[in-house]
Amino acid sequence: MKNTKNSDKADKRRKAEHSEEEPFNWKKELLSWVQILVIAALVAFVLDTFIIANSRIPSGSMENTIMTKDRVIGSRLSYTFGDPDRGDIAIFVWGYTCRECGLEYQKSEAGYCPRCGRKDNRNSTIYYVKRVIGLPGDTVDIRDGHIYLNGSEEPYEEPYLPEPMETPIPLHYEIPENHYLMLGDNRNYSSDARFWQYTYIDKKQMIAKVLFRYYPKISLLK
Repeated sequence: MKNTKNSDKADKRRKAEHSEEEPFNWKKELLSWVQILVIAALVAFVLDTFIIANSRIPSGSMENTIMTKDRVIGSRLSYTFGDPDRGDIAIFVWGYTCRECGLEYQKSEAGYCPRCGRKDNRNSTIYYVKRVIGLPGDTVDIRDGHIYLNGSEEPYEEPYLPEPMETPIPLHYEIPENHYLMLGDNRNYSSDARFWQYTYIDKKQMIAKVLFRYYPKISLLK
């Protein structure tokens, strides 16, 4: 008799527990997943917009420091709260590809495509990765395969160059305020400040300091 009572109590307890369980709700489950995806998208947006920059290297202009098709991560915060330093490897806005006429053009104060007049903010941004060589207020001379800073007779040491730099003619630069002189490490095969229509990069165009490569292998960059 006692066992029967205990069994009845156990049955009632199980029924009570089952009655408290909510039936599966597809709408609620779907809403939960949507919320998770929205939060993940917001986190990714904040990271990509304010914290880090991710870039794929399309050419060999930074070899052997960064190889073609390498992928790198840069810190946006480095240039949000500080200024670029000489020797930094930086991601910056070089120019735009016009979505109207297809022209690739360098960013300028004009703010629009020089061929068709479409505004920069309606075109695709072109990012470059180069090394900071000249800082605001610097004078930079390039001659005899070397760089000379601010009138120094001693060449600036560049151990990252893969081969001696070719210098067919001497070059002289005077860096304006809030601007930078950007050169590639693979100096003899780099389309950089020496060949651009607008030689210097405004600080507003500097996006991030490159910290490390994450593909095809992980390594710090300097």
